Amino acid sequence: MILEIITAGTYDSWNNFKMNIKITHKWLLDYLDTDATPDQVREYLSLCGPSIESVEKIGSDYVFDIEVISNRIDYASVLGIAQEAVAILPMFGKKAKFKENPLEKYNFKKYYLTHDRDIDNKKLNIEIKNKFLCPRFTAVIIDNVKIGTSPKFITERLIACGIKSINNVVDVSNYLMLAFGQPVHVFDYDQIKGETMIMRESKKGEKIVTLDEKEVTLPGGDIVMEDGSGRLIDLCGIMGGLNSAITEKTKSVVLFVQTYDKVQIRKTTMSTGVRTVASTFFEKGLDPERVEPTLVFGVELLEKYAGGKVASKIYDIYPKPSKEKLLMMSYRLFDKKIGVEIPRKKINEILINLGFTVGEDSKQGLTLVEGQTLHITVPSFRTNDINIPEDIIEEVARVYGYQNIPSVLQPIVYVDQPKEMEDIFVFQNRIKIFLKHLGLNEVINYSMVSKDRLIDFGLDPKDHLRLSNTLSKDIEYLRTNLTVSLLKNIKENSGKKDVLRLFEIAKVYFPKKGDLPDEIYKVGIAVNTDYSDLKGIIEGIYKELNINTLPIPEIVEKDGVYMIELDFQSLIDNSKLVPTYKPIHPFAVIKLDKTFKIGPGHTYEVISQLAEKSKLLQKIEVVTLFENKLTLRFYYSSPDRNITEEEAKQELNGV
Repeated sequence: MILEIITAGTYDSWNNFKMNIKITHKWLLDYLDTDATPDQVREYLSLCGPSIESVEKIGSDYVFDIEVISNRIDYASVLGIAQEAVAILPMFGKKAKFKENPLEKYNFKKYYLTHDRDIDNKKLNIEIKNKFLCPRFTAVIIDNVKIGTSPKFITERLIACGIKSINNVVDVSNYLMLAFGQPVHVFDYDQIKGETMIMRESKKGEKIVTLDEKEVTLPGGDIVMEDGSGRLIDLCGIMGGLNSAITEKTKSVVLFVQTYDKVQIRKTTMSTGVRTVASTFFEKGLDPERVEPTLVFGVELLEKYAGGKVASKIYDIYPKPSKEKLLMMSYRLFDKKIGVEIPRKKINEILINLGFTVGEDSKQGLTLVEGQTLHITVPSFRTNDINIPEDIIEEVARVYGYQNIPSVLQPIVYVDQPKEMEDIFVFQNRIKIFLKHLGLNEVINYSMVSKDRLIDFGLDPKDHLRLSNTLSKDIEYLRTNLTVSLLKNIKENSGKKDVLRLFEIAKVYFPKKGDLPDEIYKVGIAVNTDYSDLKGIIEGIYKELNINTLPIPEIVEKDGVYMIELDFQSLIDNSKLVPTYKPIHPFAVIKLDKTFKIGPGHTYEVISQLAEKSKLLQKIEVVTLFENKLTLRFYYSSPDRNITEEEAKQELNGV
């Protein structure tokens, strides 16, 4: 059975698991000797390390709800929080040290001192097809297991942390996870056919029924475990198979602790949609050195609380053991980067309390007091997080306390922007405010759309750039047109409001062979009213920007939605700061209205082209449109004399 801890968490829009864990204060005190109260632990650790979002009193204990950030999976456990507390609490005058570091206590040396090295009553034939899938694989068989209830302290702690107590074996696996931050699998040994476990990559289309009784079809390339009969018994790192789960009839179990390739786990969770807390741990990269103490501690718990007896040797496949990572840096770099001089002794103390090994070079040799160059050995559980001297500086700065570092603002400097960039911001703001006052609502869409949406809109996906690493088929192709998204916005909001008038100002992307795409700003507008409404909005934009000559763009109608897309740069290029001066017309203007029956060959455009042949026509306005009856108002005047109404009527009759 693969461990599946129930912890607090939410999903963001990119399907990343925002993880919180819960641990209890008494559990923390198993490892930590401190005089800090639960509220002080919350306050001080939140200032300098893990964010403890709340402390809740449950019975005689307190429960910490702790946020775990992606790059610090090492503190997602009781042990990890204890390590942080050892470094942080002394900075606030509180006592804090390990009672006994379990990473040193639980090891294979201790195991072999208390167990017969020659035990081999039961065997496993283990094969790993690709060593890169599993950096470290450990397993041991525990016989004579008696399934029952867990001891009170385990049950109480698990329930307080939001985990249902199931039975003593499953509870031990959950307990190990919260204690050390290492997911644990527990299989029913008798359900593993042929006493064989083969780890390999899945084939496309293979299926497995997981512990939640759901059938998962695998895309291929996933880490799986099969037994001697070829059955899949584990979707590794994510969820175990139902066919090898612990039941009331279980007598022998395989305690299975390992690490996996984090990229493979991430790919499987994204492609299958199956996500568990175990996968969230594995995809962030776990410490293979943590496997050993977890397995040994697990053996101790199963022997003590499930009556188990070790029935095999320890299987430990560790082809490339972790190597120590050494960083060298100058003390002066701390002063330069942090901006305040922290005593050298304090720097050493902080790093040692965080688990780093610290040494210095000096003329007399290696010492921990004097010298200029630090030699820092990174602990195995921070290998994925600490890579450069700046990472070490960040660790010292946060534990020292950002609140203790003076805030000195840099002088304000204004950097002139290129005129084209400034124009983009100025005109965007101007158009947005204008359209807002016309009653339109701005929308902001992804720059990507789905293949189906392009086809539905009559566009060819081949003319669009496709993302090779898209997170979803809904955001797969870069837009070359804003109205594709605006039509979707109108449809999704239909029924919520009678009148919908939306706009978006954003880039579209036109592919260029062998080069990056052309990125062009556009203004997209969509309404569910009518043609005239949208035409009026466009004319209003031209008038606001004092544009006299710009080709009338094409208005598109689809499913009762009228849409248009304007080239943003053209609006900028043709705009004027002030309107073109027109002298007051000294002669009379005669206004005449006429109603036309419009149809496919008799449109407004045809009417206006005929009317504009008249040298006396000043302008045309739409008065009303009812069904196929269009009423227009014509303005006639001469620039050098007063004309008669009869002359105006004669001009109109020519339309």
